[in-house]
Amino acid sequence: MPRRLLQRYMPHPETLKRNRSLRFMGHLIGDASLWVLTRRSVGNAFMVGLFCALLPIPFQMVVAACGSRLLRCNLPLSVGLVWLTNPLTMPIIFYGNYRIGAWLLDTPARHMPNHLSTYWIANQMVDILPALLIGSLVAAIVAGVTGNVLIRLIWRWQVSRSWKRRARRRRRRALRTELRHDDSAPPPSHHEGPHP
Repeated sequence: MPRRLLQRYMPHPETLKRNRSLRFMGHLIGDASLWVLTRRSVGNAFMVGLFCALLPIPFQMVVAACGSRLLRCNLPLSVGLVWLTNPLTMPIIFYGNYRIGAWLLDTPARHMPNHLSTYWIANQMVDILPALLIGSLVAAIVAGVTGNVLIRLIWRWQVSRSWKRRARRRRRRALRTELRHDDSAPPPSHHEGPHP
């Protein structure tokens, strides 16, 4: 995985420590092991972040921060991935989770009205809640595990590709050095003796 790319977009711990709204997490933000970018820490951060993002719970970021501390994974990535579900994507994602849950529970899914309102949701919550929770939990587990596995595979592929590139560069450099050495060597002398 391109570590430099991830580091470019990650905030600096000191910047977050100075943020008033994040002061309660100062001990987490200051823990250097939660800022490390390794295949394991990034893969686990994707798992925690995607898992928390797909759960219909309040304080998803706090849960993701606690999860990143528990699994010793990258804190900024796990908390940042929670924003996959934001006010624009939340209705679509949670309705999809509800449909998954309704399918798993073998209950007829309610169709989303043309105009989604909190009133409609409040009236339907008793019927919707079991399917929403089951569907969200299943989607969260599948997305978290899939994200973790994909990140680790991509990271391994990227490292392998980088090693192969380096090996090709070394071979080319060695070949160029060898060719330069051959060009600078004096030509072999051909001593022609008398013909019989």
